[in-house]
Amino acid sequence: MNVLLWHVHGSWTTSFVHGRHRYLVPVTPDRGPYGLGRARTYVWPANALEVTPDELGRTEVDLVVLQRPEELELAERWLGRRPGRDLPAVYVEHNTPKGDVPNTRHPMADRDDLLLTHVTHFNELFWDNGGTRTAVIEHGIVAPSVEWTGDLDRLAVVTNEPVRRWRVTGTDLMPRFAAVAPLDVYGMGVAGLPDALAAAGDRGGPVTGHEDLPQDRMHAELARRRAYLHLCRWTSLGLSLIEAMAIGMPVIALATTEAVDAVPPDAGVLSTRVDTLVEAARWLAGDRDAAHRLGARAREMTKQRYGLDRFLADWDRLLEEETCGSR
Repeated sequence: MNVLLWHVHGSWTTSFVHGRHRYLVPVTPDRGPYGLGRARTYVWPANALEVTPDELGRTEVDLVVLQRPEELELAERWLGRRPGRDLPAVYVEHNTPKGDVPNTRHPMADRDDLLLTHVTHFNELFWDNGGTRTAVIEHGIVAPSVEWTGDLDRLAVVTNEPVRRWRVTGTDLMPRFAAVAPLDVYGMGVAGLPDALAAAGDRGGPVTGHEDLPQDRMHAELARRRAYLHLCRWTSLGLSLIEAMAIGMPVIALATTEAVDAVPPDAGVLSTRVDTLVEAARWLAGDRDAAHRLGARAREMTKQRYGLDRFLADWDRLLEEETCGSR
């Protein structure tokens, strides 16, 4: 089928477009947030096609995948049809709720014209979805092409906008871990991180920002680091965490949100006590054999639970049910 969706989250969309459908990805001249087009730092298959707003009005679309509330109006304007009424619509919620948690009402609450699909069970639990039909399809990833070596006694984090988001991403905690082993931070908006930490009075060890590397190169760099840090206080389950586990990295993580369920106890160390996690970092930085043992379990579990084939099969089933039900 022809599936319209915007390029919003690079890693998730990369997995999604590896399916057997034809994926129509809006592109605008400025390649702004509503017309980003195909990914530049991820490898996408040929069945993900860029389409302009003008072309969409002349293109057959079987289903719309929405990810932001304003896409409802955009889709209706560009297609000349209303998602949920004139063609099936699925809304994918990637994020944890903000505001008056756990009473935050979802923007798509109490609708009967679409299916609200969450990427984690935690998100479905914590959002107030009202009477809208819901489903959960857990993440799946394209398997990284590298395996963990851990030959560098350094720690790694993958996060976006750690300066702006600060406590949300656990940026304030980073110096405590950098005092144990040098910390490498990968993602978007990380170039200014060392200066921001210094301005905040950081007295820890070296923190280095690696700005928006291509995915395969970032994976190769992660594979050489001893352990992966997941310091987000309040976030949905980041695909970067799953990818690090698939590489074979042991995990040191705050025991918050979906990470509690995603990381088994024999694949890393989870706690809400930061001192416990700092000690775990010190242990793994000095014991490569222990890091290898935990990482091997992380890799095994990730293959079983977050494999691409399972993810695409779940989505195929959901898309077929929604299109068949609308006929």
